[in-house]
Amino acid sequence: MSGEAGDTPGLDPFVDRVPDVRPPWGRRSSGRPDAGFGSDRGGPTYAALDLGTNNCRLLVARPAGDGFRVIDAFSRIIRLGEGVSASGVLSEAAIERALEALAICRNKMKNRGVTRARLIATEACRAAGNGDVFLARVAEELGLELEIIDRETEATLAATGCTPLIDPQADGVVLFDIGGGSSELVRLEQSHKTWRGPPLPQIRGWISLPNGVVTLAERYGGIHVTREIYENMVAEVSGQIAPFARDHGGDGLRGVHMLGTSGTVTTIAGVHLNLKRYDRNRVDGCWMGETEIDAVLEKLLNMNYDERIASPCIGAERADLVLAGCAILEAIRRAFPCPRLRVADRGLREGMLVQMMRDDGAWNRDGGNQTAAS
Repeated sequence: MSGEAGDTPGLDPFVDRVPDVRPPWGRRSSGRPDAGFGSDRGGPTYAALDLGTNNCRLLVARPAGDGFRVIDAFSRIIRLGEGVSASGVLSEAAIERALEALAICRNKMKNRGVTRARLIATEACRAAGNGDVFLARVAEELGLELEIIDRETEATLAATGCTPLIDPQADGVVLFDIGGGSSELVRLEQSHKTWRGPPLPQIRGWISLPNGVVTLAERYGGIHVTREIYENMVAEVSGQIAPFARDHGGDGLRGVHMLGTSGTVTTIAGVHLNLKRYDRNRVDGCWMGETEIDAVLEKLLNMNYDERIASPCIGAERADLVLAGCAILEAIRRAFPCPRLRVADRGLREGMLVQMMRDDGAWNRDGGNQTAAS
């Protein structure tokens, strides 16, 4: 369960891999609201695609009010980075899964008349020796031009997407994004908004850890996880966090809360809320205290693999990854002992949408009477 879990599942049929038109998806548009493929469909329409180590996710949105309104979404677990830490390359099976998911995203963008898009790839493509070859294949077969972003850009986009959830009474937050192949921590100051549109992140510091749920689970195992294995995972990640915690922890955490975006944290929220089916409206923005997080982590540690599969908040696709995610979260909590955690079912895609719309001056024009969704 993650930010993607609440998205509309992809129902578009996979027709072919040869685009009949090569729209400027992945290239920067001219900035004019009527520029680009599909511009005859009524104003600018934006798309943000995040091809991660574990998931392929898409959001399509239009500016609305002081934010944006999502008009389509897609998410699928593809495990693109499966085995990369051992082999150093993307496997053919993982590439095929990614191509099928990306074809659905392409069709959705075409059907929605997207006029401007940003398509990014993260840790799996950064780490794989054949990442560039894979992206060239995506461009050739699907007409989608993805960019491999660096870790600083990934942290900035996550911060941009999650900034609206900072408690206005807080001094700042410790934001974390537990990914499949890497995890980002960002120390944010309170944003004092004086402009139209969503608030901008005020970044004080950031770090990217070379561990995500896939890489950690592949090394330590994700099916049978003892407490000893779990603590070994926590210890490894804690060592990676320590330098950042020395600079941004301690007394500087007074008035600060944690803000988490990832499949791990939304899974924990779903278990805490005892959801029988994922509900983004209940998860996104919910608060959890220390004792509530402790209770969920203990519950997950006491589950065996089959019980994790049977949980509606985990399922077969995440049963072997969730405890690795919990170990990363626990390492973050020990380094930054904040009493409150706010859960975000949002992140990179929302950050991309905000950046594109702000660059185009979407909130400088008179808006309609639609309700902002960010």
